[in-house]
Amino acid sequence: MSLPLTEGNPRRLRGHSPLVVQRMMMHAHRLLPLLALGCAVLPLCPLAAQVPAAVPENLQIFLLMGQSNMAGRGQVEEEDKVPIPGIFSLNRELAWVPAVEPVHFDRPFVGSGLGRPFAKALLEANPSVAIGLVPCALGGSSLKQWTPGDKLYTEALTRARAALKSGKLKGILWHQGESDSGTEELARSYRERWTGFIDSLRRDLDAPEVPVLVGQLGEFLYRDNGGASLHARIVNEQLALIPLSVPKTAFVLSAGLNHKGDKVHFDRAALHELGRRYALAYLSLDADWARRSR
Repeated sequence: MSLPLTEGNPRRLRGHSPLVVQRMMMHAHRLLPLLALGCAVLPLCPLAAQVPAAVPENLQIFLLMGQSNMAGRGQVEEEDKVPIPGIFSLNRELAWVPAVEPVHFDRPFVGSGLGRPFAKALLEANPSVAIGLVPCALGGSSLKQWTPGDKLYTEALTRARAALKSGKLKGILWHQGESDSGTEELARSYRERWTGFIDSLRRDLDAPEVPVLVGQLGEFLYRDNGGASLHARIVNEQLALIPLSVPKTAFVLSAGLNHKGDKVHFDRAALHELGRRYALAYLSLDADWARRSR
């Protein structure tokens, strides 16, 4: 619906009598404080993140893949809603927006994640770049659901290819495995199944040597759950072995990090630290990242 009085549409005034126009102008000053207030708070509003941003063409692009601990279930604080210059994310409509929390949109109860802290740490190592995050994770998803040709895999490819129009793929972050901890068979076959997945993804993205970071599941899954998730320990062993057989990969430790009270999801502080650890792992695979800023 068009506004009754806009600077860009003066013809709207012509339909009113001079008396009406006079009254409108008399009361217009009362709106100015409200307009000023609106402008002041807009950057802190979650809706501001949905406004397409002016994005550099040479983004350093990272895919965020896996399940809920990649998407993030941490508490969102006000500071998480403040844009960080140089960090963007690809929204549901495939438009670049400021990367404010929540970056993901997989569930209505999504929260803060590790992607933004990861990007912030990389930006501190090289302030001259601009980073684009591509959220693809889905809470509760199993490795089987990421099978090449299936929905999650296909959607991730679509999002990645859209993002690559604005830059270069620099890395893939993976955190998944809780949903594969249900049986010993699934747990022990994890590395073999994941290797087939990442080989296909690298091939389909024409990025055979892109760095891939895989995160350790929370130790609380088998430490604090009364033995209910013992197979998660096996999945962690499988994840830790991936760098021994898959080139340009690194294993990211989650040791010492806490859950949010549900014994399943990392809390906000843990996700921030985990994001920093992902960044350090990435720097071990891309020695030129920090050098580019010199």
